[in-house]
Amino acid sequence: MNFIFPKNYNFKTKLLGFIDYTTAIFVACTAVLLYGFVNLVFSNINIKIYVFVSGFFPVLLFSILGVNKENILSVFVYIFKFFKNRTVYLYKR
Repeated sequence: MNFIFPKNYNFKTKLLGFIDYTTAIFVACTAVLLYGFVNLVFSNINIKIYVFVSGFFPVLLFSILGVNKENILSVFVYIFKFFKNRTVYLYKR
């Protein structure tokens, strides 16, 4: 069975239907880095869990919900470019 997609349709493969693979890799790397940091700094298991959840949950929500259906990495690139060169303005007619 062949499906015909219009040329203006943006077809992206997604993990579990709602998150891009690049976003999933970014979230997984963030979780691993945060897990390593929490294990190095804290010794109590309750504090480790609280810090990990409070640090990782916003990243996970931000990546799932997104900003205007943009990839989380694209949003971070836009933010970095804005802070790097603040004199550039967006002009729309």
